[in-house]
Amino acid sequence: MKRLRYILRRIVQAIPVVLAIVVMNFLLLQLAEGDAVDVLAGEAGSATPEYIAQLRERFGLDQPVHVQLVRYVTNILSLDLGYSFRQEMQVSELILMRLGPTLLLMITTLVIAVGFGALLGILAARGLNTWRDNLISVFALVSYATPLFWIGLMFVVVFSIKLDLLPASGMESIGAFYEGWDRVLDIAVHLILPATTLSLFYLAAYTRLMRASILEQAGMDYVTTARAKGLTERAITYRHILRNALLPVVTVAGVQMGGLLGGSVIVESVFGWPGLGLLAYDALFSRDLNLLLGIFFVSACLVVAVNLFVDILYTFLDPRIEVG
Repeated sequence: MKRLRYILRRIVQAIPVVLAIVVMNFLLLQLAEGDAVDVLAGEAGSATPEYIAQLRERFGLDQPVHVQLVRYVTNILSLDLGYSFRQEMQVSELILMRLGPTLLLMITTLVIAVGFGALLGILAARGLNTWRDNLISVFALVSYATPLFWIGLMFVVVFSIKLDLLPASGMESIGAFYEGWDRVLDIAVHLILPATTLSLFYLAAYTRLMRASILEQAGMDYVTTARAKGLTERAITYRHILRNALLPVVTVAGVQMGGLLGGSVIVESVFGWPGLGLLAYDALFSRDLNLLLGIFFVSACLVVAVNLFVDILYTFLDPRIEVG
């Protein structure tokens, strides 16, 4: 019951945060040059001022900014994300169509990055100042410093063009019409390159963080007590140190959720992955502000939800942390 009250209180506290993000996103996009009317008029080639004025009136862009903001916030409170005049669909429908692929990419990336990053951090810390520690540290440094788009392009060149082992783009094989487990396998094969590309950057960060956290915990009094009891180093690491060392890793994983969404824009654009990142990229160049605002709103809700999940996970990783 105490945990349930804590969750409800955190949800209530998150509402003004999300509303503040909604307002800031709207005002920031108003500073950008051009809108959907300018794009549509440019594509028409010979749009008259009267036609442009009609479009602005139809889209509601002829109203003052504060009127547009009040109307937009009111719509958000009723869960109405608006209409994409560029795509000629409701924004909520477009986002729901693309949300699944993005969540699949993000969850896979997070599992790979945190799982392998924690494992490499443990191996580096247990072999401190050995060749293993130096090799893992160099790998983490190179992965962290290499741009995501370059890694993605190199993966395409090597594994798709040269070796012809993995598909270069898309989420499924076009025209294959797989069903059941065959479709699952096809999606998994298409997921390998984008998920690996996006996870390398974060894997490096978690490796360094896990290594430092384990080394810090290894000097604590409870570790000395465990050694005095005659426990092996392996037992001390995995039964005592690991749970406490995971706390900062879990913290950073929650904080980096927003960065993970930002990185998915690059990766989805490189690999043609049909998620929110590619949708946001297209909406930006077509000045589809309603769609962009909808994507930003959903992204903000995802980040808030993940951070709430991380706070709850703390109470299971460390019994000393109570929800009060």
